[in-house]
Amino acid sequence: MTKLRLLTKNLVNDLKQLTAEADTIYWMTSFMMKSGVKEVLPSLRDAAIRGAEIKILTGDYLSITQPDALTLLYDGLPGAELRMMESGGTSFHPKAYLFKSADSAAVIIGSSNLSKSALTNGIEWNLYAPSSADEDIFETSASAFTEMFLSPNTVAINENQIEQYRQRYDETNRKLPFSSIWEPYTAATEIEMTFGPTEHASADSFTDPAATYESAVMEPRPAQELALAALNETVKNGYEKALAVLATGLGKTYLAAFFAESFKRVLFIAHREELLTQAQASFSRVFPNRTSGIYNGQQKETDTEFVFASIQTLARQYHLEKFSSAAFDLIVVDEFHHAAATTYERVLDYFTPEFLLGLTATPDRLDNKDVYSLCNGNEAISIHFLDAIRQNWLSPFVYYGVLDKTDYSELKWRNNRYDEEELSRLQLRDSYAEAVITAWNEHKKTRTIAFCSSVKQASFLSDYFTEAGFRSLALHGGTDRHARIAARNMLETGQLDMIFTVDLFNEGVDIPNVDTLLFVRPTESLTVFTQQIGRGLRIAPGKSHCVIIDLIGNYRNARKKFQVFNESNELPAKISSGTFSEPSYFEFHFETAVVDLLEAMKQNEPVQQRLITAYFELKAELGHRPSYLEYHLKATEDAKAIQQKFKTYPLLLKYADELNDLEKEVLTQHKDWLIEVNKTTMTKSYKMILLKYMLTRGPANWHQPVTPKEAAPFFHAYLMEKPYRRDADLSDKQGKSLRLYNEEKIAKLIAAMPMTKWSGASKGKIVFEDGMFIPKIDVAEEHEEILYGWVKEICEYRLHWYFERKSADI
Repeated sequence: MTKLRLLTKNLVNDLKQLTAEADTIYWMTSFMMKSGVKEVLPSLRDAAIRGAEIKILTGDYLSITQPDALTLLYDGLPGAELRMMESGGTSFHPKAYLFKSADSAAVIIGSSNLSKSALTNGIEWNLYAPSSADEDIFETSASAFTEMFLSPNTVAINENQIEQYRQRYDETNRKLPFSSIWEPYTAATEIEMTFGPTEHASADSFTDPAATYESAVMEPRPAQELALAALNETVKNGYEKALAVLATGLGKTYLAAFFAESFKRVLFIAHREELLTQAQASFSRVFPNRTSGIYNGQQKETDTEFVFASIQTLARQYHLEKFSSAAFDLIVVDEFHHAAATTYERVLDYFTPEFLLGLTATPDRLDNKDVYSLCNGNEAISIHFLDAIRQNWLSPFVYYGVLDKTDYSELKWRNNRYDEEELSRLQLRDSYAEAVITAWNEHKKTRTIAFCSSVKQASFLSDYFTEAGFRSLALHGGTDRHARIAARNMLETGQLDMIFTVDLFNEGVDIPNVDTLLFVRPTESLTVFTQQIGRGLRIAPGKSHCVIIDLIGNYRNARKKFQVFNESNELPAKISSGTFSEPSYFEFHFETAVVDLLEAMKQNEPVQQRLITAYFELKAELGHRPSYLEYHLKATEDAKAIQQKFKTYPLLLKYADELNDLEKEVLTQHKDWLIEVNKTTMTKSYKMILLKYMLTRGPANWHQPVTPKEAAPFFHAYLMEKPYRRDADLSDKQGKSLRLYNEEKIAKLIAAMPMTKWSGASKGKIVFEDGMFIPKIDVAEEHEEILYGWVKEICEYRLHWYFERKSADI
């Protein structure tokens, strides 16, 4: 088949034939039925056994997709990547089937979803386009598919997500055909619903003025000098991964370029095309004599010293394998949205660089867990935007907290955001718009960016402001690029009062003259909130400070958002006008009603329930029960609170009703021991290293008596394996004398420190007598595996947390 062909019947035959030949299979359908999955599953299963890369994306629009179809596909293709687009009421109608083998490729695009009738005898039109007819069609389609597949509006399909969707499916289908989804729309809204905003267009290719250098001689700026010193020290200490946290405007990309000087080949990965071109330009300014290339859907430059790769392209296996696993000495990863986390992990697992550098502008690790997790939580440097203001690197600001009387308490919250349809119904009201105008008029300066929850809200408020006599525009990702550039210039030159947008100006776009930020959206992500604040903090001639006007209601993260204004990322006991203010740098003014609201919300915060909710959210995302360390690295709540509220992780599992009967028995029998391992003090890592050695003896024997000499080789090797461990716990006079292995001295240290001290403080749970360290526990054979697994989880978490904390203190 070498020509374009129209397929009107029995598409299933073509799908089966192409599936049998392909080693890359990407499918995207607006919905799927169990009958359709049954038709194609055997062929897909054969391809999976053969080692084909399979990715399938479907949608929840109108709740047509059958949960049983998802279950059948998930159970039948354990090695495939399956995701669902959560449309939030926006139309999701694609039907595309992509195939690639070693010597050919093909795309089928048309009307057929995954249902038996659509694949066999239904009235359908589909166009078959082989690469022989158009050599670019597959790459273009695959790039578009991958971008959609990694959209932040998608979720992984697993047992937990299927069950959540099943509940929505049942609820929606009980209401049909009278669902609110069928309410009429204007012509403009219908276009928006049909096509929606495009993710890739949500920022323009503007160079960041704060990060450009006019001098021909490239030298790090003060903030970058600090960060470079910290990163070089991190490398010296034996870390292979690290995170650099630099506030928006301090030049993260230039930092990466300066750091790259000592590395031969560098891979820079980003999720937006314009970020790649900006990064390439920055690296080229620093190193004009070194070669660089782009690797994306259009360009495939692989033999340069610096490669700037799109994750959407690099994520495809056949592209990834064009590079050897050891191709790069340094890999740099810019912050990315949560849906792409698994893809980044898989790409990075393929490579074996000397060092991995993660970049983020967000100091809150709970909200930006993914890039923290990739770097094993090792934060080499963090320069908060508040400190950057004190250093006169960014503009001062004045913050006004204004009461939003909207009641958000009944809105559905799913996958870390409010249901878009329900939220829109609350926000598209004249009374709400009038309150926004009043607050803005009272506090504004000259040029405003207003951040909204949705395209509908942005358009609604822009129309309302225009009718009230103000010069405003609504911009979103679907707006023509030239129109966006024109609007930006009009705002800069004072021809516009304000631009209403959704996430358009979060990153990659800079307007230094903006001196007013208006927040008319519930804060769902602290990462996004921090990025948006950064849009107003650029220094510009004649700009004394930025005004931030924030409408605060009883939405979910109303109190939590104020963590971004505290460098320790902790909430103070009371939030008021004097809580955060520092004269000359930043001032805060809260309406009395806002202070009262925040105080009332504090009283109603059930911390235990938040920890459990975060557990279930992470479980749904991972598709399995999270380990203690996974919770620490990836959950949206702080794992430290587990010890405070539950005493040990297995008790959280109990309160979450996650334990089977045998696990409940184990917990009842050994609760005190598990609490002891979780809470024993750690001024050094020695106790957990000893326990880690004991765990190497396996489920049946780990708790048997152990002597100091038996543990000495493992104990010493573990500490000396990584310089950061050595420097954390073998840096005093005694410690330095132990760096060269001496069994007698190491055994003496183990006896005196972890064994004696732990047994003495354990209230009889452990004894150390006659040179033997003995946990006083009796474990039934049927309990061994479960108890061993829990103790190992606690030990791994506590060691990771200890060295993570130590590295932050250095």
